[in-house]
Amino acid sequence: MTSPRILVVEDDPTIAEAIAARLRSEAFVVEMVADGAEAVRRCRDWRPDLVVLDVMLPSLDGHEVCRRIQAERYVPVVMLTARDTETDLLVGLGVGADDYITKPFSPRELVARIRAVLRRVERTSSSDPKGLRIGDVLLDPAAHAASRAGNPVHLTPTEFALLAHLATTPGQIFTREQLLNVVWDWPGAATTRTVDSHVRSLRSKLGPDCVRTVHGVGYGCGVRL
Repeated sequence: MTSPRILVVEDDPTIAEAIAARLRSEAFVVEMVADGAEAVRRCRDWRPDLVVLDVMLPSLDGHEVCRRIQAERYVPVVMLTARDTETDLLVGLGVGADDYITKPFSPRELVARIRAVLRRVERTSSSDPKGLRIGDVLLDPAAHAASRAGNPVHLTPTEFALLAHLATTPGQIFTREQLLNVVWDWPGAATTRTVDSHVRSLRSKLGPDCVRTVHGVGYGCGVRL
């Protein structure tokens, strides 16, 4: 089995070296770059399996880097940030990041989140190749994406897994805690606020009716079958 390739994009050499050392000790293949523009080029040439991406970078910030690399080829991204606000999280999700971790963080937590994202990618890729249709929304596991009424929409593995889980049980409402246990793979990496943020991101991409809210309970599939 080939070891996953991780590109670490971080301009602080101390942090970058610490991340790379821990990931290599976990049998990942790691390359490091310290510049946003170089990160875009390296993603194109090396084709990593996942990118660990700092938000604050020279030449291009992390959000712009994420936007550019996702425009060329889907790749899962775990973003690193010194800020922890709902706006920052939604911006990251909006440009294609799959997870967001706030500095300072433990190497163990970062490894756990990376493994969780890679598991979601693998699970999505190995699901029914025919996809899942919910009303006029089509989930395409091969592309880790979706379309609505024929219009393509980029979804991260987490967004895809969340919507697919709701869609496969259309009459059921799930609490946030239930969704964390089923979708996130490692619930310690996320909070109920993370569930809310991913729901907001799904609604912004596919329309407000794609997820239904039952106040005081949780979420269910909102698209009419």
